[in-house]
Amino acid sequence: MKFSDKAAVYFIMGSKNSGTRNPLKVLEAALKGGIGHFQLREKGEGALTGSALLEFALACQQLCRSYGVPLIINDLVELACQIDADGVHIGQDDAEAGQVRQRIGKEKLLGVSVHSVKEAHLAAEAGADYVGMGPVFGTASKADAKKPAGVQEIQAVATAFPFLPIVGIGGINPENAAQVWRSGVAGIAVISSITEAHDIAGQIAALQAGRIEGDRK
Repeated sequence: MKFSDKAAVYFIMGSKNSGTRNPLKVLEAALKGGIGHFQLREKGEGALTGSALLEFALACQQLCRSYGVPLIINDLVELACQIDADGVHIGQDDAEAGQVRQRIGKEKLLGVSVHSVKEAHLAAEAGADYVGMGPVFGTASKADAKKPAGVQEIQAVATAFPFLPIVGIGGINPENAAQVWRSGVAGIAVISSITEAHDIAGQIAALQAGRIEGDRK
């Protein structure tokens, strides 16, 4: 499986990100709205573990499969293998990318969070199908988020590795999405922009509209 930017909004969510709303209802609304990928990121205070995590992951997988959208698991390689997820995404502080590639096989998606041309080079060498870069803007969704880097590093990686899909992440919303699209990304990843939206389908359409605007400029 290769990373596709056909529907380039990449949604990330854990069981606690949706506030008072049922996370599976939020996921289904996002799938109906046209997201291209879903990453299950179950981390932080109150995160599910054990059988509860497995049950939630399987429910997410069933929804994703019914809409033909890849399910990617953040960091938890064993869980991804257990449920035969479509891929794994890892950060710089998680398992080594080459080892994860060996563990999941060549047919699964492997995403790696990077922050520089050097890290992107290492990820590509290890067999990453795409890289996530951010935070582009300030974000409250990750307590350990680094300082916002803007689009400069994305542009540098896009120039150095034109065939490596890049997903921008961090504080992206309909107002600034066009700026990110213009930087050379294959997709934009969002958490709160969708989980906090009253009209999820409308929000996704607005994020995708930024791509059209970015293409025009």
